Amino acid sequence: MKSLNIVIPIYNDQDCVSPFYDEVERVMGGMQDPIEWMLTFVVDLSRDDTLPEIKRLEKAHGSKVVRYIANSKRFGKDASIYAGLKTSNADYTAVMDCDLQDPPSLIPEMITAIESEGYDCVATYRKDRKGEPILRSAFSRMFYVIMNKSSTKMKQGARDFRLMNRDYVNAVLALCERERFTKGIFSWVGFNTKWIPFENIERTVGVTNMSFKSLYADAIGAIISFSAAPLRMAIMFGGGIIAFAFVYVVFVLVKVLLYGTNYSGANTIIVWLMFSTGFIIFLLGIIGEYLSRIYFEVKRRPIYIIRETNIEDIDKIGL
Repeated sequence: MKSLNIVIPIYNDQDCVSPFYDEVERVMGGMQDPIEWMLTFVVDLSRDDTLPEIKRLEKAHGSKVVRYIANSKRFGKDASIYAGLKTSNADYTAVMDCDLQDPPSLIPEMITAIESEGYDCVATYRKDRKGEPILRSAFSRMFYVIMNKSSTKMKQGARDFRLMNRDYVNAVLALCERERFTKGIFSWVGFNTKWIPFENIERTVGVTNMSFKSLYADAIGAIISFSAAPLRMAIMFGGGIIAFAFVYVVFVLVKVLLYGTNYSGANTIIVWLMFSTGFIIFLLGIIGEYLSRIYFEVKRRPIYIIRETNIEDIDKIGL
């Protein structure tokens, strides 16, 4: 019998744990070909009762079905996904959120695509952004446009929700970088991937933990991790400023030499100094972001540290 391990990174989502388990149990119980399944919750130091709720599930259904990892601090969603993948030795591994915005009902179709259609991975994307704030949707679309200008191509509206075979999981784990962007890593490793669209499902239980500020920070980190576009844009922008300055100097000289215009240019110098100084600071900021990533990668700190788990023979420090 084939096995499936569903990895669920979770943070402050105590109200979602039981409904999520019930829905997965319903879907897996209705499959024509039985499959051994388990859930691996990776708790990123939640401040609510997420971990106690998971432990209640474990007590009711057993540690073979409900497994958990509790991080020693908040390492972030991407590190939690990596920790969950490291513990998986199942034939198939899925990654999904527990808020039921990733529909478990798609799992049978995803398994069929791998078993019968020869795919290594089945990924999902949202066809629309119904119920999402307009500004957030606009920035999200802009993010995917920028990312797709790099060597890493991603589907517009791509989710972390996907199902992978063993080879695909091993390839993802081989990329042990500290500053992780999981969607980019999934895309970078390649393999034969099938994309399944689904309608956006509004959250019905609990509230999202992803603020606009955290999404913005994640987007900046993702762009810097997988693209040199900001540096190239800065070079082009700098070149444009130099060209503009040259044209402006020619313009001033023509006015002075041909028309005898008395041109002091004090205001122009002030504006030019402010603009050029701002641009230099902006450029230094971009370079600093890249250098900071190099700095953290060189330190080689653990990607995660496990404080508590019910999984045997597990490496508690993810190097």
